[in-house]
Amino acid sequence: MLKDAAAIVGIGETPFAKRLEPSETRLAVQAILAALDDAGIAPSEVDGLASYTMETTDEVEVAANLGLGDVTFFSQVGYGGGAGPATVGHLAMAIAAGQCRVGVAWRSRKRGSGQRPWASQAVAPTPGAQWTRPFGLLRPVDEIALLTRRYMHEFGATRDHLANVALAVRKMANANPRAVMHERTMTREDYMAARWISEPLCLFDNCLETDGALACVLVAADRARDCRQPPAFVHAFGQGLPSQHQTMVNYWCEDPLRGPAWACAEQLYRQSDFAAADIPVAQFYDAFSPLVLLSLEGYGFCERGEGAAFTEDGGIELGGRLPVNTSGGGLSEAYVHGFNLINEGVRQIRGTSPNQVATSGTESCLVTAGEGVPTSALILRK
Repeated sequence: MLKDAAAIVGIGETPFAKRLEPSETRLAVQAILAALDDAGIAPSEVDGLASYTMETTDEVEVAANLGLGDVTFFSQVGYGGGAGPATVGHLAMAIAAGQCRVGVAWRSRKRGSGQRPWASQAVAPTPGAQWTRPFGLLRPVDEIALLTRRYMHEFGATRDHLANVALAVRKMANANPRAVMHERTMTREDYMAARWISEPLCLFDNCLETDGALACVLVAADRARDCRQPPAFVHAFGQGLPSQHQTMVNYWCEDPLRGPAWACAEQLYRQSDFAAADIPVAQFYDAFSPLVLLSLEGYGFCERGEGAAFTEDGGIELGGRLPVNTSGGGLSEAYVHGFNLINEGVRQIRGTSPNQVATSGTESCLVTAGEGVPTSALILRK
């Protein structure tokens, strides 16, 4: 049984910046060593590894550079922003099944100073993209912009609702010394004056371009309470790929606004002791601000079409109905394919977040991956 069978006992990360000099391999090793030190576990004990398929630092490089012993489980999860929680979920399942005892998940990326994959002529378009690129949907922001316009048309959402998301996470980042936007405040006027990237999405609706790496360490529940840090138990895990889905361009199905989060949430809550109403804080994947509105609905915090209204009156700010992305998220802390959301979820459980929801740590925290791609999610618990 997966429920509470494994826990995250160590987290680590490098600094975040627009440009960092170390290679992605070196950044990965730094983050993993920091996570192992946080847990009080030696590299030689690691026998399980999980990463993204887009990760350039593979298992062999990690094992060699860290001086690992025999590795008995390794996996990779696809779909970029949809992968983060799944790397943790795969390790938790492997630990519960006895395939490994100490697992490490990581993501290392030089997005700020490196190549944009969609900008390379060497990258072949996906089957879905072959039908959309000829009509100008060249970047992820273009694909999400069209979906956002549909959402605004159907449910009456406005740019003020998107601004609510951008401003809420910027406030979180302003209280987080690790965040790229720590000292850069933003007003609603700043948001409204920002240049367009792909209408109706402006500069501040888009995630940061960041270099950096993050990692976490998992062990079985019976060992977790003996580690250096308080454990964050992996209470529930789900992945979601809805029927007839088209990645990032889900325009042709019966209901384009009912995306992967809905399928993932059904699986997640099926095995959980917590319902959405029981969860006091969430870390929603926010490569683009409208994804937060879709995730609020998909994971059951409001009804369909009510995600925009949920953000009104400080609904997703600290002290609101559901504080969201309390480190600043991808919009204002750093964008490393959402892995920073996992580490921030752990900090909320430990009670060490810069924007802590409960003084002694929360009982539970939802962490999600990308909406619009085959996705994944975790419920962490104290």
